[in-house]
Amino acid sequence: MAAKYMIRTTNRSDLPIATAASRAFACGTASPARPSRRRPRVATLLVALAAWLCVSCAAVAEFTPVGLAELFPSERQSKTTLVINKVLERFHYRSFRLDDAFAQQSLLNYFEDLDPNRSFFLQRDVDRFARGANRLDQDLDQGKLDVAFDIFRVYRMRVDSRIDYALSLLDQNFDFERPETYRFDRKDAPWAATDAELDALWRQRVKYDYLTLKLADEPEGEIRDQLRKRYEGIARRIHQFTADDVYQAFVNAYTRTLEPHTSYMSPSTSENFDISMRLKLEGIGAVLSGENEYTVIQRTIPGGPARQSGQVHTGDRIIGVGQGRSGEMEDVVGWRLQDVVDKIRGPSGSTVRLQILPKASGSGGRTREVELVRNEIQLEDQAAKSYLIDVPGQGSALRIGVVQVPAFYRDFRAESEGTNDFTSTTRDVRRLIGKLQADGIDGLVVDLRGNGGGSLTEATSLTGLFIDEGPVVQVKDALGKVDVEVDPDPGVVYDGPLAVLVDRNSASASEIFAGAIQDYGRGVIIGEPTFGKGTVQTLIDLDRYMPGSAAELGRLRLTMAEFFRVSGGSTQLKGVEPDIRFDLGPDLADHGERSLDNALPWDRIRPAKYSPYRSVDVVPLRQRSAQRIQQDEGFKMLTARGDVLTEINRQQEVSLRESERRREAERRDEVLKTERDRFLLARGVRPVDEDADEVDEEALERQQEVIERIQAEEAARILADVILMQDAADRPRAAMRD
Repeated sequence: MAAKYMIRTTNRSDLPIATAASRAFACGTASPARPSRRRPRVATLLVALAAWLCVSCAAVAEFTPVGLAELFPSERQSKTTLVINKVLERFHYRSFRLDDAFAQQSLLNYFEDLDPNRSFFLQRDVDRFARGANRLDQDLDQGKLDVAFDIFRVYRMRVDSRIDYALSLLDQNFDFERPETYRFDRKDAPWAATDAELDALWRQRVKYDYLTLKLADEPEGEIRDQLRKRYEGIARRIHQFTADDVYQAFVNAYTRTLEPHTSYMSPSTSENFDISMRLKLEGIGAVLSGENEYTVIQRTIPGGPARQSGQVHTGDRIIGVGQGRSGEMEDVVGWRLQDVVDKIRGPSGSTVRLQILPKASGSGGRTREVELVRNEIQLEDQAAKSYLIDVPGQGSALRIGVVQVPAFYRDFRAESEGTNDFTSTTRDVRRLIGKLQADGIDGLVVDLRGNGGGSLTEATSLTGLFIDEGPVVQVKDALGKVDVEVDPDPGVVYDGPLAVLVDRNSASASEIFAGAIQDYGRGVIIGEPTFGKGTVQTLIDLDRYMPGSAAELGRLRLTMAEFFRVSGGSTQLKGVEPDIRFDLGPDLADHGERSLDNALPWDRIRPAKYSPYRSVDVVPLRQRSAQRIQQDEGFKMLTARGDVLTEINRQQEVSLRESERRREAERRDEVLKTERDRFLLARGVRPVDEDADEVDEEALERQQEVIERIQAEEAARILADVILMQDAADRPRAAMRD
């Protein structure tokens, strides 16, 4: 399923309506609210949203099978459907019309959500229900849901059949020198036409799973037992689906047809969500997503145990979870995402072990076990930090200050309680700039890499530190009304040379800040095109649309506004295109908003009135940077890693020959290790073997810091070029004045 979970406390905002988006958090989600015309009180804005469809910190409950006779739609679900239709029609940012084409696409999305790798359904299953879909729009308009439950019951029977077959294969022996390949990525493959085709597919699937564990040096005697538990677990979890789970899955396929960030929480999921809001959410500090049968690290959170370990990276897959230092490592492949989340969460200070399949190893590569101590992430863990880089110049070195901003944070609770020195990104950055100016900096780099967003208030006020006055961002609601957020504090804190460093994970509030700096010509934007998240969501309590009803309907996460830059273009989909671009990783089409089906398109509205600064000529800056990057050992390493990841991303099938797979894994590992070690040794840093039994954590942290500063150092050199260019341009004018 496509749901996502966040294992940490994060600050998100309450957004009752689009016109209130100016007081919102710009990371695109909000607390439960009824659409209204009032702006939310500041006191209500601190919402610890650990995840969409979040679950409580309790251990996973015992599995209780649900009978097929219980999997039929209820009157409550019928009412909920009618309410959802009305809310989508009235409040969604994108125009919604329930017609035959929309209903049929929803049905196909439902099939894909249930069976994303096309391993259970047959083509005749899809065809049978698709033929009856010509009345689905009318049925849904009347709240009729029979087809959704009919499909799920067939799905459960197909799962039982396939798992029985997979278990029977574990009694056989496999020839791992036979030339054969397995297509592990089947999301674009045709559905199997016959049971014989599915048999052939599952024979390869079981062989692939067996070989993957064999390559990870699992004992031969334990591989069959581990796979038996894995397959039985898949069937057990499907048998755990209640009618509410089935309904939620269908409605999310339905809303995803409209737009990817609109989704539904059933009453039971909403209850768990509320419990999680009242608890301290303690875990590893990572955003997880479900992709096929794997739990994938979407990103790590600054200040969290995962990020600080230096051993957990975006794209890594969690295939096992163990409690404590010696607890059994449970195989979690094929688990529902919320069950994996429950296993990873636990009391602060306790230990959890993750068995990780690194992204850079590809499918079936070597695994790594990482031991993490759970912790609650505080605002101070995400606080902005600074350091200095000296860049050799003409004569004396130029001193460049770097301010890292991992999130746009603001302690709204402390502010509402009257605390004068409440924690704030803008306050912290203002203080850091003062210290850097005291150190005599010649220029400043604001590093927003990995910054997924946060408070829009902070993005606006932080921009105000670098411009005198004027608009920062425009917010357009579903009715077409545009609100303009302006610099709240006229005057400039720092008016010197400025650069902003971004990457593909810089999102939402980060894109607002970078876009404003670029539009004003106030600084040079450097790095990768950003994430492209330019929409705003709110949580709507559906019960409020059925007054007097005893039934609980759940909640709808609704997209209801869009951000636009002061120049008129949206940050949606395209993100912010850097003035000087680093091409380091896999194709951006597979990342961020660009990778989502039915994402809102890029759009433009009328520009706001603003006075841009004098911008610099970026053409010579690009040329000089490109020449340096070609010779830089750090960028050679990053490029080599990007090439490996690109190769992995494009791969849809793998060999089932053990010797060939080992050679492939060793080749990739050698490329990555050679380039990494060459760079570190050139910097005088001894490489750390992350796969060793005992890892020097301090040395690993230092190694990670050196690697993370590669792009920041080039950004500093680019800014030094800007300073020298400006000095050269100003000297003739100064001579004329003399």
